[in-house]
Amino acid sequence: MDLELNFEISRTAEFILSRNFTRVALQFPDDLLKHSTKVVTCLRNKLGSGNKVGLFVMADTTFGSCCVDEVGASHIGADCVIHYGHTCLSPTSTLPAFCVFGKASINISCCVEKLSSYFRTNGKPIVVLYGLGYAHAISQIKRALEEAMPKTKMELIFSDVMCSIINPLEDHRKSDGLEGCLGTYSSENSLGSGTRYSLGGLTWDLPEGQRMEDYLLLWIGPENSAFSNAVLTFNGCEIVRYDATEDQLVTDVSQQKRILKRRYYLVERAKDANMVGILVGTLGVAGYLHMIHQMKELIMLAGKKAYTLVMGRPNPSKLANFPECDVFIYVSCAQTALLDSKEFLAPVITPFEAMLAFSSGSQWTGTYVLEFRDLISSSQLEVSKRPEEARFSFLKGGYVEDFEPQENGDEDNDSTLALANATEKALQLRDRDPGSLVKGTVKSGAEFFVTRSYHGLETHANSSSPEPYLIGRSGKASGYEDERSEPELGSN
Repeated sequence: MDLELNFEISRTAEFILSRNFTRVALQFPDDLLKHSTKVVTCLRNKLGSGNKVGLFVMADTTFGSCCVDEVGASHIGADCVIHYGHTCLSPTSTLPAFCVFGKASINISCCVEKLSSYFRTNGKPIVVLYGLGYAHAISQIKRALEEAMPKTKMELIFSDVMCSIINPLEDHRKSDGLEGCLGTYSSENSLGSGTRYSLGGLTWDLPEGQRMEDYLLLWIGPENSAFSNAVLTFNGCEIVRYDATEDQLVTDVSQQKRILKRRYYLVERAKDANMVGILVGTLGVAGYLHMIHQMKELIMLAGKKAYTLVMGRPNPSKLANFPECDVFIYVSCAQTALLDSKEFLAPVITPFEAMLAFSSGSQWTGTYVLEFRDLISSSQLEVSKRPEEARFSFLKGGYVEDFEPQENGDEDNDSTLALANATEKALQLRDRDPGSLVKGTVKSGAEFFVTRSYHGLETHANSSSPEPYLIGRSGKASGYEDERSEPELGSN
């Protein structure tokens, strides 16, 4: 591996020197950590012995490795972060970052041969998206495709990498914190008018009057979280994927689109939840605090109880410690938001799915949003009136009447009354007999532990007299002193 070229040593040193950074954090994912010492040596040689720049290697990030670890960088007082490997290019909150995507291996001639033969049989216009590791080869692939199909009148749009430099985002309601340049990897296909789209650090323009559903979506790269993000976001498009590692064109992405069915099921489960846990999946992406507050307000207006949990990367063992939570909302970047919660005791949903589940009268139109910054409202949530008629619960098989959101009034000054109003909200379930009602009490976490069947070791505090003690056995386990010894063979 050519470290100078693959890790962009010259561009990294130029970024550090141009901004006069003195303490630099180098963030490596697990698969690239073995190259960290060589990268530090090359980078220090490029910076020169006269520059007193401190270089610190970070590994084992608290959350997803695709996000900039601002928390880890703050522990050593870093001025900036150099991020290596796959990244979601989410904007940071406090520190600037320089992203080195790397240069994934790809056979350009084989790729062009596969794509050109497929494009000749498909007459739809094409939008090309790709993993950021293949950004270095996109301009060559574009030129080779134009040479391979000179007489074919086909609309072919290549996306561009917005930029490899991330600046802290002052306004979390903006779409990104990337610089206004297209950077080194631009394919120069920006249009003066039309609709601009962006996804995972890529941006492209469609002509005026065109929609993404009118285009064939081509993805160049592996089947990773970035690809899943593209499939779910543009689930109405025909999608094909070129696997550069296997050198094959994958036209069947039904497995990825099948995820939507399970996500819809999780939304229905969340509607019947009483207690909701908010999982903090990032401490660096701009706007995460605002989204957490927005989720708390949404849950409160839905008449449910919310708990905020910070535990790093969630797994079934960690979440099993909170059995009182019926559902969890995972606030994280778009590429780590989807958790396969089949092994979890309670489902884990995204903020978009939570808004579908807890907002009154909301319906899923097929649009799917993974970027939580696109959901941040510019104004406060309004208390919507609950419908008078009950809603049908697909999981309970009956009609459920939701309760009005609680309001803090003067009549709740008494602590006992306030606790009763907060914990004894009920759901009325109408079964086939309209005269019968089944009530289920909404409980807090404290009440959950009081009413559960298992409480641990029981202590009998009624009897104050001490229990008599017993003298145990002494000796070795092979023969205690109180055990009779077996008679030896041959003895009379």
